[in-house]
Amino acid sequence: MQISAWKDKALFTPGPLTTSRTVKQAMLRDLGSRDPEFTAIVAEIRRRLLLLASADSSQYTAVLMQGSGTFAVEATLGSVVPLGGQLAILVNGAYGERMVQIADTLGIDTVVLRSPENTPIDPGQLEKLLVHEEELTHVAVVHCETTTGLINPIREIAALAKRHTASLIVDAMSSFGGYPIDLSETPIDFLISSANKCIEGVPGFAFVLAHTATLLATRGWARSVSLDLLAQHEALEKDGQFRFTPPVQSLLAFHQALVELAEEGGVAGRAARYARNCQMTVEGMRALGLHPYIEAEADRGHTITAFRYPDHPGFEFSRFYQLLSEYGQIIYPGKLSRANCFRIGHIGRLDTSDVANLLWAVRAALTAMGLPSQTDKGGS
Repeated sequence: MQISAWKDKALFTPGPLTTSRTVKQAMLRDLGSRDPEFTAIVAEIRRRLLLLASADSSQYTAVLMQGSGTFAVEATLGSVVPLGGQLAILVNGAYGERMVQIADTLGIDTVVLRSPENTPIDPGQLEKLLVHEEELTHVAVVHCETTTGLINPIREIAALAKRHTASLIVDAMSSFGGYPIDLSETPIDFLISSANKCIEGVPGFAFVLAHTATLLATRGWARSVSLDLLAQHEALEKDGQFRFTPPVQSLLAFHQALVELAEEGGVAGRAARYARNCQMTVEGMRALGLHPYIEAEADRGHTITAFRYPDHPGFEFSRFYQLLSEYGQIIYPGKLSRANCFRIGHIGRLDTSDVANLLWAVRAALTAMGLPSQTDKGGS
């Protein structure tokens, strides 16, 4: 697949991210939110999302929700856990902690199972929790923790939740579309992701792939009007329309992004490109003396990688960031609680030629800051 060379600064971020020219062009029109053409596009988006997850449309539904991914997480937590329910949140990063904050604010009875930020959730610890806390009705976990790129074992977690009759909520922001997730094999009740991640759309809405029967059983549970997941589902099912003003241009861009995902070979094709970007980035950064925070390769995802600050008094992240920006490369600061890191995303409309540009810029920035790289020392 030919990657477009038409770009602004390259966004090596976990989203918003670099989009194709054609995705951008899809937004250059006005379309009525109640126009049949628009409602047909919304229906096609919902259909394609279920296909990406190998979800049976007789058992699952795609609910689109205005706002960022966090809006959809809050909509889900606030809509599907009843007042008498109890939620277990599995945490090993900032986005798991955000779910805890949301649940606390909404008054949800919550049990938190924390693991270190460089360690995947241990299914054995979850099983002990499920056995001990017999009142647990729901489990929530982040698949790819955007804090570090750490991958959590959602298949094993899903099997345990099902065995203990708990509904499973998965934040798949940084994985859906870039990792195969098969809902016909992995019993996830609510899978949440966003338009501006691995599907390579633009910000404006998020979505929940919900087990329909489980969602329908939540009537009367919502703690919000605008973030009522069941009400949003029923509106889309009734006439294909959002309850409140939809982000029309973002949806048009997303529809085009879904077409381009299919043209790339679907999730498998896109995952392969992201994996190439990731491997080249990690190898190149190691050659420059910069190392991933997650040491075990099996635990690192291929959508984003956290790198430790170099152990050198001359390194200052703000200066490093500014130099990379001047060279046309944008990265992300870290969100770790106990380590100084920055993050590099491998997603978006980028390929290995872009990674080569990034690595050149990183070396140039380190040199400008007076930091010797491994290649300067004769390393490989």
